[in-house]
Amino acid sequence: VKWKGKDLFDLVCRTLGLRETWFFGLQYTIKDTVAWLKMDKKVLDHDVPTEEPKTFHFLAKFYPENAEEELVQEITQHLFFLQVKKQILDEKIFCPPEASVLLASYAVQAKYGDYDPSVHKRGFLAQEELLPKRVINLYQMTPEMWEERITAWYAEHRGRARDEAEMEYLKIAQDLEMYGVNYFAIRNKKGTELLLGVDALGLHIYDPDNRLTPKISFPWNEIRNISYSDKEFTIKPLDKKIDVFKFNSSKLRVNKLILQLCIGNHDLFMRRRKADSLEVQQMKAQAREEKARKQMERQRLAREKQMREEAERTRDELERRLMQLKEEATMANEALMRSEETADLLAEKAQITEEEAKLLAQKAAEAEQEMQRIKATAIRTEEEKRLMEQKVLEAEMLALKMAEESERRAKEADQLKQDLQEARESERRAKQKLLEITSKSSYTQSMNSSTTALPTDLPSFNLISESLSFDFKDTDMKRLSMEIEKEKVEYMEKSKHLQEQLNELKTEIEALKLKERETALDILHNENSSRGNSKHNTIKKVS
Repeated sequence: VKWKGKDLFDLVCRTLGLRETWFFGLQYTIKDTVAWLKMDKKVLDHDVPTEEPKTFHFLAKFYPENAEEELVQEITQHLFFLQVKKQILDEKIFCPPEASVLLASYAVQAKYGDYDPSVHKRGFLAQEELLPKRVINLYQMTPEMWEERITAWYAEHRGRARDEAEMEYLKIAQDLEMYGVNYFAIRNKKGTELLLGVDALGLHIYDPDNRLTPKISFPWNEIRNISYSDKEFTIKPLDKKIDVFKFNSSKLRVNKLILQLCIGNHDLFMRRRKADSLEVQQMKAQAREEKARKQMERQRLAREKQMREEAERTRDELERRLMQLKEEATMANEALMRSEETADLLAEKAQITEEEAKLLAQKAAEAEQEMQRIKATAIRTEEEKRLMEQKVLEAEMLALKMAEESERRAKEADQLKQDLQEARESERRAKQKLLEITSKSSYTQSMNSSTTALPTDLPSFNLISESLSFDFKDTDMKRLSMEIEKEKVEYMEKSKHLQEQLNELKTEIEALKLKERETALDILHNENSSRGNSKHNTIKKVS
């Protein structure tokens, strides 16, 4: 009951393990107006709703100018990523279609890790909310077409850890015009309705229909004083020649909130331009050490993964070779069986032919005997003699035919014997080849068993081992700074490549756009893009 706002806030931060507390606050809603819990005031003394339980939202109250330089802890980066992603999907931050697809691809990388075609198959993003509804409705594209374009970019982010993907998301999102801006409805002295925007760079005055491009901007370093009296709010520029800007808000509570945001953002603006405090220096040093340790861990894991993949490829190759040898052995066995069957058939046929030849020879001998007998018992009469001569002639012709048939059968029997010898020779060669294949198979199996065991002998990964302790000396810090400089150069090259990809996607989907569904912000953004206006150069122009 006696707890102040700071007590509750500190408990939440300790629970999350958050040290960069100056960006965050506890938000609640009272009478349709947003308010933030004051640190030095009792929680129950705030004008919070009376119903139970009392609800507060832990949110980022102030935004960094440069997320990569200012957000040190991984938990801080993650909380900002979640909040900015939700604001883009809820369309509280305007995001052009091509940038929405790129941001979605980084969100997928942060959630699913590296793209794997065997795991991340078509339709794996069907249940994910990745694009603002405004972008989906603006084009004649199916969910499958959007998924295809998101996946194409997602596949390019291979090797990025979750924190790296989330930081890339924030680096793109922080260049969006409505990023980190709190808008308030105001009226100037003439009663004209305007919008006041408060962000990390200063105060901006907008036309109610154009939240992208400010009409006037007051950078924090050019503001001398900010104050309010009842509903009237006064901005006094540093240059006394410039007129004081006054406006009225709808409620006194809104003025209090505006002043609270102005003080907080101005403090952070000045803090960024001073040397880091000892606490921040310690946090950054720890973050650098943690980053270097994680990088070494990732390199070690990558090497181990590569060795395992190579071992698996070798094993797969040996298994494939073994299967090939098995197939060859099976084919050799089948050929051997066919050779044996052929040899048996030829042997049987040769035996039959030999028996036929013997039988023909026996018939020829009988015919010869018959001829001799006929000659011995020849009839004396001329008619009988003529008939006898005719029969003798026929018998001689029959004997000649029998002799020729016998000779042919004998040759056929010799040929079959020769074929039988060749078949047996083929059988012997097939058996020899089978023996060779069998010996190869046994050698391959032994190689396979030794190679398969390889991954288990790879170095194990242990976070607790003493080998992972670090001693960061000056040389290490110089090397790290050189690496950071190198990363900046690479980032500039990637940014150019990224812009080319964004323009390519924009051109690709332009033909599918439904012009009648364009919102006012879409039209304004296209006009700004065609003029070459960005968030930062616009603010410089109107400051």
